[in-house]
Amino acid sequence: MLTLVRLEFRKLLGMRSARLALLVCLLSPLLWLIAPRLSALLQVALVSGWQLPAVSLGVLVQFLLPLFIAVTCAEMIGAEVSQGTLAPLLLRPVDRTRILTAKLMAALLYPALLIAALVAGSLLAGLGLGLGGFTGGTGLGPGYFVGVGALSSGEALAQVLRGSVLAAVMLMPVAALSLLFGVLYLNTAAAALATLATLNIMRLLVVFPEGIQRLLLTSHFDLYARQDSVLQGLVLLLIYTAGFGLLAIYAFDRRDV
Repeated sequence: MLTLVRLEFRKLLGMRSARLALLVCLLSPLLWLIAPRLSALLQVALVSGWQLPAVSLGVLVQFLLPLFIAVTCAEMIGAEVSQGTLAPLLLRPVDRTRILTAKLMAALLYPALLIAALVAGSLLAGLGLGLGGFTGGTGLGPGYFVGVGALSSGEALAQVLRGSVLAAVMLMPVAALSLLFGVLYLNTAAAALATLATLNIMRLLVVFPEGIQRLLLTSHFDLYARQDSVLQGLVLLLIYTAGFGLLAIYAFDRRDV
């Protein structure tokens, strides 16, 4: 099984969409250093490089990161169908469940890879502002960017790592949903559009009562920046991920390809 996962992950990294997304995540933080209105937008001046990961996540997490994930994870099925490599793969002595499970595991690792590239690019860009201790907040801990006093570099790193892990988990359901639509449509464009449409429809449901809103996937897209009560959101996101993943495996096992 581990061999299959490594194979699928290598395939994923070989996709142009994945390489482009990683490049954008790595280089986009450089924009924050030259953006003239960034401080006005945040309503606070950036004083440390430890604050740039929160800025990068805040800008990219609502649209660009879900877009990258939707396209690449949909391509894991759609590209193989269009290239005619999926049918021969299914003729090998490996059952469909193992194949799709390997694709799913590789897809769930992809958000973590994007977040790692984004945070790494942010910290590299933040070298100009310094990565030592400072007075303020990282945007991913108590007080957000204002903070609650002096913050050491070790404490800042811990906050950035916590926010990064939460952001990766937060985006895992998007990867599983895109893979599910990839199985259902066997087409990259249709699956990616269906994923983005589903997310946007969920965002529109904010007009419903708060009890319903808390159950929506998109209501937890700020999980990385929350200061408390993350357990309920984490559990819900993992339920979404498991549900979409199991549906994808079930559909793939019965899909005529």
